[in-house]
Amino acid sequence: MKTLVIVSHPEINNSQTQQFLLQGAKLQDVTWHHVEELSEIDVEKEQALLKEHDRIIFQFPLYWYAAPEGLKHWEDNVLTRNFVYGDGDDNLAEKEFGIVVSTGMPLKDFQRGGSENVTIDEIMAPYFAIAQRAKMQILPVFTIAQFQYLQENTQMQLLIDYQRYLTQQYPDSLQNRQIWFEREFTDRFKNFDGTNCNECETILNTFIQQREDISQLKSTISLIKQGEDE
Repeated sequence: MKTLVIVSHPEINNSQTQQFLLQGAKLQDVTWHHVEELSEIDVEKEQALLKEHDRIIFQFPLYWYAAPEGLKHWEDNVLTRNFVYGDGDDNLAEKEFGIVVSTGMPLKDFQRGGSENVTIDEIMAPYFAIAQRAKMQILPVFTIAQFQYLQENTQMQLLIDYQRYLTQQYPDSLQNRQIWFEREFTDRFKNFDGTNCNECETILNTFIQQREDISQLKSTISLIKQGEDE
């Protein structure tokens, strides 16, 4: 699976959040595409980029309940009617669509009765509408609230969750998480030598064994339940 991250931020080099996410996005089969860096929008090239990827992510900070102007400009030029649904080809159909949005406000404010009195999902409704029109599969929104105030260990957990959001198979089940962690650890294990990761292979084998044990336990429970139903 190939993931395309469409990033919009007018001052991305000064954004601690976006620079942090950029490091997390340096994974295999993830393309980071910053729209404000485009000197001009080559519509055919941008549309070809969308067609080449399986998961499309819009990533941006929340500016007055919307994305920065750069994303809207990119949308208006690239997501033409014929490309999205008018030519009968359904160019984006069955692709996955997700949103990574950051905000300086606490997440608790984005709820009915909160200071914003609106949810993040409600604010993202226009983007969901585009994805639905394009017959895409919509992923849950990945929201980052007040990144600059997060402690280091929380930021590291956020980084892992972000990487999973970009590349893990959905739904976000325990099994899919296990498969993702095993794959990522195996890929990273290849880059270590015996001098700096003597315990890596043991950790990986232990993880695999535990995953298999859980799978076997689930199968046993399923058989027991079938026997009770009969």
